Amino acid sequence: MKYILIKLSIVMIFIINSASKAERIRDLTTIVGVRDNVLIGYGLVVGLDGTGDQTTQTPFTIQSLRNMLSQLGVSIPSGINMQLKNIAAVMVTAKLPPFVKIGQKIDVMVSSLGSAKSLRGGTLLITPLKGVDNQIYALAQGNILVSGFGAQSGGNTSQVNQLNGGRISEGAIIEKSIKTDFDKREIITLQLNNNDFSLAQQISDAINTYFGKKSAYPTDSRTINVILSASYDKSEKVKFIARLQNIPIIIGPSDAIIVINSRTGSVVINKEVMLNSCAVAHGELTVEIKKRTKVNQPNTILGGGSTVVTPETEILIKNQGDSLQEISSSTNLNEVISSLNSIGAKPNDLMAILESMKSAGCLNAKLEIN
Repeated sequence: MKYILIKLSIVMIFIINSASKAERIRDLTTIVGVRDNVLIGYGLVVGLDGTGDQTTQTPFTIQSLRNMLSQLGVSIPSGINMQLKNIAAVMVTAKLPPFVKIGQKIDVMVSSLGSAKSLRGGTLLITPLKGVDNQIYALAQGNILVSGFGAQSGGNTSQVNQLNGGRISEGAIIEKSIKTDFDKREIITLQLNNNDFSLAQQISDAINTYFGKKSAYPTDSRTINVILSASYDKSEKVKFIARLQNIPIIIGPSDAIIVINSRTGSVVINKEVMLNSCAVAHGELTVEIKKRTKVNQPNTILGGGSTVVTPETEILIKNQGDSLQEISSSTNLNEVISSLNSIGAKPNDLMAILESMKSAGCLNAKLEIN
């Protein structure tokens, strides 16, 4: 009997854990100060197959070429007008990762600055990459990989993806590293990816429970301070943070959010969005949502059972000139949107209806319009 109870307990624990959603602290937060730094540089791409800058429209390309050649010991008379089609002026960007060391390599992005038609087949000449402090942190050079392609014949043009930008894998070598005070810190600050007071407190409690001491406390809805022991050396701090970031956190229901992109007409809705009873008229569309409660009585003849109360929702969507559509479902916004799509509602109509529902108080969700 004892063996059966133990086995049932293990099964129940497994069911509870599988029903809960666990995330690690590393997936929910970032460490303040441990971040990338952006780099930028101006350079020249050569070796293009006649798809470079039109020098009459981009005089800075020729000026850059003259300066580069003069540094290499080649002088060009001022009266010569060079008409080159295999060279292009570009901007080079990269991200400098935290704790990177001198000699390591990073990827760079190369983008056309002038009138070049394509950078395919081009080679970036040595380009210094600077930070916001105007210091050189890396040097970039290499062959550009362009993912797009294009063809032109008889006045017809076909193009797939972008041709004026490309990537150089490990195309820059770090020449200077950024000094950090990470090894001298006595407090590590965690920043939540999203504002949430309850989650901040939950993470703080989990850290204190895991390490068995009051070492973490939230300062607001997005920030958690973690106190490090003064006796920790650099390796012990790394070990402490590695253990801290892998602490599992059971995530409860998230906020109901609707994100609307007004430029593209896209609408993204999470599963927490629910609706109350309402009716909305917009142009030729009319949306009506009714909620009612259904009571299910147990079978008195067979005996047993209990009374169950089930909420039901009726969604009516009418489009002028078309027949009335009726859909029975739960109070889920996804069903309303599916109904609107089925009668050909446009994204702009959907956004206007959602805003009206929000104003009327029947849409209990946050609306984020980009």
